[in-house]
Amino acid sequence: MPRAFLVVLDSVGCGGAPDAAAFGDAGANTLGHIAAECAAGRAEDGRSGPLRMPHLDTLGLGAAVRLASGDPTLGLQAVPDGLWGAATEVSRGKDTPSGHWELAGVPVPWDWHTFPNTDPAFPDDLVAEVCRLAGTDGILGNRHASGTLIIEDEGAAHLSTGWPICYTSVDSVFQIAAHEEQFGLDRLMALCQGLAPRLHSMKVGRVIARPFVGSVADGFTRTPNRRDFAIAPPGPTLCDWAAGAGRPVHAVGKIGDIFSMRGITDVRKGKDVDLFEHLMALAAGAKADSLTFANFVEFDSSYGHRRDVSGYARALEWFDAALPRFLDALRPGDLALFTADHGNDPTWTGTDHTRERVPVVGHGLGRSEIGLVGFADVGASVAAHLGIPAQGPGRSFL
Repeated sequence: MPRAFLVVLDSVGCGGAPDAAAFGDAGANTLGHIAAECAAGRAEDGRSGPLRMPHLDTLGLGAAVRLASGDPTLGLQAVPDGLWGAATEVSRGKDTPSGHWELAGVPVPWDWHTFPNTDPAFPDDLVAEVCRLAGTDGILGNRHASGTLIIEDEGAAHLSTGWPICYTSVDSVFQIAAHEEQFGLDRLMALCQGLAPRLHSMKVGRVIARPFVGSVADGFTRTPNRRDFAIAPPGPTLCDWAAGAGRPVHAVGKIGDIFSMRGITDVRKGKDVDLFEHLMALAAGAKADSLTFANFVEFDSSYGHRRDVSGYARALEWFDAALPRFLDALRPGDLALFTADHGNDPTWTGTDHTRERVPVVGHGLGRSEIGLVGFADVGASVAAHLGIPAQGPGRSFL
């Protein structure tokens, strides 16, 4: 019986969202602009020349970018021989939960709460609750910030005071960074878990634990032990549909956190290089009729938010070079879909996600041009491949 592998390359958008201007993102195109920078010789740190992604491009990646945005795709010009198209989001956000839930068949029916870009950003009563739960006299940060930069700015004060570092962005998130050893990993997780119900009641999408290690002398580095305490999806998703039909649902990366473990059978975590090996193990050993749902986050967290074009290109080329091993491990009848949850154009202003369409390319069903589809159509199509009933507005493109 067939299996399905739904792989989200976090933030690998392809431009062209019809409502991008409403988000301040008219013209943003993560893949298109990375390809242009590479072709122009402006992404030479650790790599060189045009963007090289021959395997995903052969499935239809470059064609998907051109369909979505009309932008040229220098270096991504193969004639597609896989399933390919691009998806448009209807949820009113450009965040992780909105993108993933809608890909899994459930658009978000509400407006997310976000915090103002002021200093301080958080209301006094919320700060007081953080302090109560953490057992501290104050917090650090209290502003919009990049997660990697704020630990550089506040790491020394954190070690000297023991106060948690709290920050946010234009997305609906409340993030808490703390030293994994000196503050304590378990203590950080307990703090985030205790705070989550209050923030979820405000329609803040996620409370994110951001542990780090290091010292003032040697610098600070975030660890893979991140955990997202996400608000529950507003309805049954692809994970619930599959679980309800008795199918195993394997989560790779932060999928379990994003879906509050609803419908999830087991979880595999780690850095992206580790996640690829988890994906390989599931390709070899996952049972018939199973769903594997994976998220590779470092395109977004390590390179998109940091506006690192060369690093983003390196990551894309690494994934593409590894891809044949995975495709070769699949069984006849398996479907593998590769998509994204939003954009994060590293050539764009600011440090936040960008509103974009996302590519949808697939292996296992031969050549098929699916055109412009909806995010929710992805979940409906995976369900159709697995032979399980789908709920929600999505329609299968298979």
